[in-house]
Amino acid sequence: QVQLVESGGGLVQSGGSLRLSCAASGFTFQASAMSWVRQAPGKGLEWVSDISNGGVTTYYLDSVKGRFTISRDNAKQMLFLQMNSLKPEDTAVYYCAKRNSRAANIGPPYEYRGQGTQVTVSS
Repeated sequence: QVQLVESGGGLVQSGGSLRLSCAASGFTFQASAMSWVRQAPGKGLEWVSDISNGGVTTYYLDSVKGRFTISRDNAKQMLFLQMNSLKPEDTAVYYCAKRNSRAANIGPPYEYRGQGTQVTVSS
């Protein structure tokens, strides 16, 4: 079965950095576009970034452009999100998600989503 396991979250001060990882299994990783989405306390799910199956095409939420970088290692079936210059408004549970397509996109739908990793940015 499809498994997506996120790691790398934690507590960081404003301006700091974190690198999130997502280990994927149970499907053909190199055939799927992947996404990072987040959910802040009391808010709905928010799309953050997308990457095509081959890693060539990436998209970002406007508020994270220039600060976050999505990448993937198809050989290791891993998805990453490098987050720099973190702000308190980035505080959320971050999820990796699998798309039912090779092409990156903006926003839902997602075919599967992991359990998430908490990112907390203190001011």
